[in-house]
Amino acid sequence: MELFEQLKETLGLSLIKTEDINVTIGALIAVVLAFFVTSFALKWIRKLITRNLPVDDTNKFISIFQFIKYLVYVFVTMFALRISGVDISVLLTASAAIFIGLGFALQQLFQDLIAGVLIILDQSLKVGDIIEIDGKVGKVQRISLRSTRAYTRNDRVMIIPNHMFMDDLLFNWTQNNSIVRDNVSVGVAYGSDTVLTKKILLESTSEVESILKDPRASVLFDNFGDSSLDFTINFYVNDAFAVQRTKSDLRFVIDRKFRENNITIPFPQRDLHVYQDKNTEFSIKRTPTNTQE
Repeated sequence: MELFEQLKETLGLSLIKTEDINVTIGALIAVVLAFFVTSFALKWIRKLITRNLPVDDTNKFISIFQFIKYLVYVFVTMFALRISGVDISVLLTASAAIFIGLGFALQQLFQDLIAGVLIILDQSLKVGDIIEIDGKVGKVQRISLRSTRAYTRNDRVMIIPNHMFMDDLLFNWTQNNSIVRDNVSVGVAYGSDTVLTKKILLESTSEVESILKDPRASVLFDNFGDSSLDFTINFYVNDAFAVQRTKSDLRFVIDRKFRENNITIPFPQRDLHVYQDKNTEFSIKRTPTNTQE
């Protein structure tokens, strides 16, 4: 019992003592132990999270984890001092205004950092993925903690803040696999042989090298339009980023084959009917007609 009292008295010895602050040996030991336990726990958590991540993503996560670790150490120190009997209200009062100001100033930055960590952890976005966000299509070139860099089909670089992936609707064209489906629409004149049209459209896809043979292309008879019979040819490619060139090549082939088989692509035209009535000297009435090339 006497040893316990001596130990308690030793731990209660003040190292720094003022009117508001009293740092004892016991408080200092508590802080050291808290740091040791916290450091061990953080290392275990880091290994648990990064064990299945790629090397590049692991390095990115470790960099932000260092920042998180420093914040944890600050809170652990304050908590250890508090339970050791040190009055930290003076420190909190003095720093409250600074923390509030920093919080407002860095709000957007923290949103980007948190979104970047989530992207790295759930692997929802990877380098090389083709994405569509805010109506723009790009290929992901680099993912950092604050932003994602992508380049468009005309080689323009997009710098996308990571919080946009959480706030806006994101289409990841290559999330499941690299094969994507696209289509080309075309109209033929009324009276055209629809069976022959379908055959020509399917044959056209076989002449475009970038269109996959498996899965096979398909043709849909979409609608009886105002000026044409509307068809859509659906096809598959394994490079969605270059699909615009593929669609252009397919249109060239379709146009050539239509000419070879006397199938015309109509264009809208309006007939003007001029007549006289009681109220006006002349009146013009427009009605759509179907004209073939």
